[in-house]
Amino acid sequence: MSTSSVSKGCFVFKPSARKRKTPAIEEHFARGCDEPDGAALRYKLCRTLWDRITADTGSLQDELNRHTLDKLLDFAGQCHRRGDGDDWAARMRASEIPAAALMLGVNVPDHDATLQSLSELLRRSVTPHVAALRAKECGALKHALKRVLERVTDGAVDDDDNEADDDEHAPHVVGGKGARCSVGALCDWYDARYESSDARPPVVVIFNDFEAFGPRVLQEFVQICSRYVARLPLVFVFGIATSPSAIRSALPHSVTCLLCVELFQSPSCTRHLAAVVDALVLTHAFPFKLGGRALQVLVGVFLYHDFSVRNFVKGLQVALLEHFRAQPLSVLCCAEGVALDVAAHLRPTDLQRMRQLPSFQSHVGRQREERAAELMTDDASLREEAKELIASLHEYHRNYFPVLKCLHALTSSLPRYPLGKQVREVYLICLERSVWENEDYLTAVKVLKMLSKDELAAGVQRCVDVLEREPSRAMRDARVRLQELLDKLKGLDLCAETAQDAEPVLTSPLKNLQKKTDLFQLQKTLLEMGKTRRAKKLSPFELLRIETVDFVDSLVRTHLAPPETQPLHEVLYYRSAASVRRHLNAAPRTSIQAALSDPFLYLRNDALRAEGGGVSSSAPDICVAYKLHLECGRLINLFDWLEAYCTVVSAAGGADPEADDDFGRVDQARHARFIQAVSELEFLGFIKSTKQKTDHVARLTWGGC
Repeated sequence: MSTSSVSKGCFVFKPSARKRKTPAIEEHFARGCDEPDGAALRYKLCRTLWDRITADTGSLQDELNRHTLDKLLDFAGQCHRRGDGDDWAARMRASEIPAAALMLGVNVPDHDATLQSLSELLRRSVTPHVAALRAKECGALKHALKRVLERVTDGAVDDDDNEADDDEHAPHVVGGKGARCSVGALCDWYDARYESSDARPPVVVIFNDFEAFGPRVLQEFVQICSRYVARLPLVFVFGIATSPSAIRSALPHSVTCLLCVELFQSPSCTRHLAAVVDALVLTHAFPFKLGGRALQVLVGVFLYHDFSVRNFVKGLQVALLEHFRAQPLSVLCCAEGVALDVAAHLRPTDLQRMRQLPSFQSHVGRQREERAAELMTDDASLREEAKELIASLHEYHRNYFPVLKCLHALTSSLPRYPLGKQVREVYLICLERSVWENEDYLTAVKVLKMLSKDELAAGVQRCVDVLEREPSRAMRDARVRLQELLDKLKGLDLCAETAQDAEPVLTSPLKNLQKKTDLFQLQKTLLEMGKTRRAKKLSPFELLRIETVDFVDSLVRTHLAPPETQPLHEVLYYRSAASVRRHLNAAPRTSIQAALSDPFLYLRNDALRAEGGGVSSSAPDICVAYKLHLECGRLINLFDWLEAYCTVVSAAGGADPEADDDFGRVDQARHARFIQAVSELEFLGFIKSTKQKTDHVARLTWGGC
């Protein structure tokens, strides 16, 4: 089809009738796997755990926000009934617009989920008329009015974008083709709908990101709505990220006096994170686990970047996807019953990969020679051993996390928090190495042996509560033992102990020491004093306190061994902190420089391979121009740069520099390609034009990738 002259008409090229086949998600997953064997099963298990993370975090968020959302629902449903009465205060409240200031915190990425839940609950139990507004879609007043009418009436509202700016702030804006885009039109629609009905549900307008709205839009919107408060039961909900003072900053006193503001506080993001970590990380019910450094990266992003639980969960899902993509034995990362069935049908290639795992090789090294040789050669024996090791690994987790929470329950109230205030901090310490070798743990044990009776009893009671519903037999026995120690603590009579301690003490050997004595006599006396001090009788409470702390210490040493000590821990634990950091902490400049320096990293074309830090002559023009500009100083001569570029590009065509007279010659095509490459580098911020020399550009970045 010829289109020689575009000025003569507009030409339409219809797409082919054949539909392009879109590859399934399983195919993308299989192509991305390092080892494609068993990709279908790995994708299925990964998808199951992914969906479980999404469902669990959603239910956790609803549970945490339930109290606040219930109060908001009561506020929205009851606020317009408060004006019933003859007192002056009731009449004043009836002339104001009820507004709920919902304090959501600085974790802005999590606000959408909370406000979406609020909208659904309002539509379900209070009113069907809910309009959620975003600042980016309400740049002007008429746009805000249009969005409110569209979402309250569930109909299309047309407005004329060519209206004058003076008219768009009027209380009545008339659309071009559709309904009148004004609050008056909304009142007429509301009166017509509920003319013969006694129930008049409120109209709720939610400002998702209150601080991002233009002050002028907010002020005029509130002023216009206040004129119709007698006809329309309006309720505002302000989603605020910072503090209640944001309302005073955006609205002057003449506007805030038209509102009746009530404050609501949502749960803190740290509390939300603790609930998510407890449900998805510190539990034996979820098979996938994070290594210490990978978990530290996710927690660090949360604490030092955005305080977003949503992004923390996304990071956990990224780690889950990377684990199933890179680890072929992740087919065993599932529930215990399914894992045992999968282990019984492992293929020979999977068994060979299992033999190469460092943890399994360490396990084989601890076996007898005959047993070790059998495991390394006999597949049937290895399958049975794998089933036993998987069952042992799950049993290890069933005991690990309850003891971890008991340790946190005892140490979280100690002075200066030697093991941290949050249970995740204790978990990170336990993941690094044996916790009983940590100096902070030894300090915590010493402090525990100096606690009073009430403090120790309270800590033991918390441990008993933690172990109350644990199914493991070892944990049931530990709970029974702790309950016995707790009963003994409660049964002690401190008054009797005080009376017993008040008995006469032995005479000090110093009193029997002569005024004049020799060195031998002094040494003998000092030895007797040391024996007397060591032989001092401890009170029953002190003995019971030592017994209690020693029992907890024995639990820690028995069940809190690092995961690296467990055979086959690699099938459940993901430890690549660098991969998680690369996916979550975006570094655009580093990525761009890496792509321009070595395009093979992204394009995966063997013709683009380059050695010695150079660039292939067949690389994209922008890559060639970028590598050449790295060899220049602060100012780059454009003509010299063009000649060097043409020389490199000529080599891509396979021309001989000696035989071809046009080698490195600047022609129109190469000149145009060079101009485009330079323009792209300028757009990316690597160079800029300078007035120092007309035929030069200034280099802006230093340090290659």
